[in-house]
Amino acid sequence: MAHKPTVQGFYHEQSGSVAYVVADPGTGKCMVIDPVLGFDLKSGSIDTTPSDQVRDYILGRGLAVEWVLDTHPHADHLSGVAYLSGQLHAPTAIGERVNVVQEIWAEIYNLPSIHRNGRECWHRLLADGDRFHVGDLEVEVLFSPGHTAASVTYVVGDAAFVHDTLFMPDGGTARADFPGGDARALYRSIQRILSLPPETRLFTGHDYRPGGREVRWESTVAEQQAANIHLRDAKGEDAFVRLRTERDRCLPLPEMMLAALQVNLRAGHLPEPEVNGTSYLRVPINRFAALSSDTATSR
Repeated sequence: MAHKPTVQGFYHEQSGSVAYVVADPGTGKCMVIDPVLGFDLKSGSIDTTPSDQVRDYILGRGLAVEWVLDTHPHADHLSGVAYLSGQLHAPTAIGERVNVVQEIWAEIYNLPSIHRNGRECWHRLLADGDRFHVGDLEVEVLFSPGHTAASVTYVVGDAAFVHDTLFMPDGGTARADFPGGDARALYRSIQRILSLPPETRLFTGHDYRPGGREVRWESTVAEQQAANIHLRDAKGEDAFVRLRTERDRCLPLPEMMLAALQVNLRAGHLPEPEVNGTSYLRVPINRFAALSSDTATSR
């Protein structure tokens, strides 16, 4: 807890997701976590505005970017990691188990090219317990599976970026029913996060504004232990798995999932253009027919 990073969140209304700039106030070095690209399904057009806002914030404050990071392959928006890496000339990273998720979805899309060494897409693959520095801040990687098989948490001084594990206490926890997800693993990942010091600031990857309240994305370990609605209502691992599994059965397919994962499993790189110069995304017909696609949610 010797160093306290400054944290700026950027909320993306379309997906309810939050990107972060995490800076060392002493050196002006920073990293970006989970940047977003806008995508319009109707027209197939990409909007770089969400990531441009992050870039402009960094450049306007004279910060020096050392990393652009994914916490996991996202299912509800396009990752801006590759785009910002090019804009800011910074290396990229994700958890090393991304290869597992690539393998799952390579079969679903029938695109073997997706299942390849993650180092061809990101500059570094991070293992549980890995440490690196952003200025004078030490960043520790916690493997946090459950929502996906590849998810990681970044712990930086008194802050932890917990992606889609815990939401704000009134939002509960993330779904675990996507291919490769596991409700029991999610519970154990959450317990590991909640073993951090009680004053640790927790920054979530989404906020869906329960009851229409104002957007919030920061809590503490102590607040989550006391008030998280899913942990409060489900005492212990087995009860949590039952609650999470029953809830997940009622959730629709994220609107962006089938488009987003083809891009996000490549660190945000679009598929290679075909001979006419246009990139294309695939849709696996009837593969997820039992799920509705009218709402995007990770809840």
